[in-house]
Amino acid sequence: MEKISLQGVLPLVFHQNPPEGSGVWTRDVSFARGKLYLVEAASGRGKTSLCSYLYGARADYSGRIFFDGEDVSRLSPAAWGERRRFSLGMIFQGLRLFPELTAIENVRLKNRLTGYRDERWIRDAFERLGIADKMDAPVAKISFGQQQRVALARGLCQPLDFLLLDEPVSHLDEGNSRRAGELLLEEATRAGFGVISTSIGKHVDLPYHQILHL
Repeated sequence: MEKISLQGVLPLVFHQNPPEGSGVWTRDVSFARGKLYLVEAASGRGKTSLCSYLYGARADYSGRIFFDGEDVSRLSPAAWGERRRFSLGMIFQGLRLFPELTAIENVRLKNRLTGYRDERWIRDAFERLGIADKMDAPVAKISFGQQQRVALARGLCQPLDFLLLDEPVSHLDEGNSRRAGELLLEEATRAGFGVISTSIGKHVDLPYHQILHL
């Protein structure tokens, strides 16, 4: 997949009171594979909604979304499954980790489904993200910021054309946010996938090609 396009998209909840000055809602907007995008907005402007629409998790919007010219409203559940396995990834704001599993078990579980990484890469990712000492800790016992880094490592365990990130570093300090950005940029550059990241203020440190205000 080379391009994601939005035409006049607007969450249904905003129909009675559309947000003013949005660079995304009701506009024609495109995201290209290999490019880095930041979508900034205050709380309640629809950052999570945007990611959910692009990932196919929700469809409560007007307007149209296209993947390489194909209207996503026509994709079957099986087609969405293929996209999410081979092309489209998302790191949710709520992370969706399994709290009873250890940090590394969460990452290995995803990787067993894709076969995309080897064990060396996984362990190196934990080292680079500063959470090597938490690999064998149950996710329920580590901080949310540490969980965010586990979710990033897990999210990179699949082939990607686009990776969606919903406030991925909201609980990270500057140093750990920088570490996350370095790993993400390295992988995006190597594999050539696009990144669409949302932020309410603190954002992952990347050389963005475009910053949009929601």
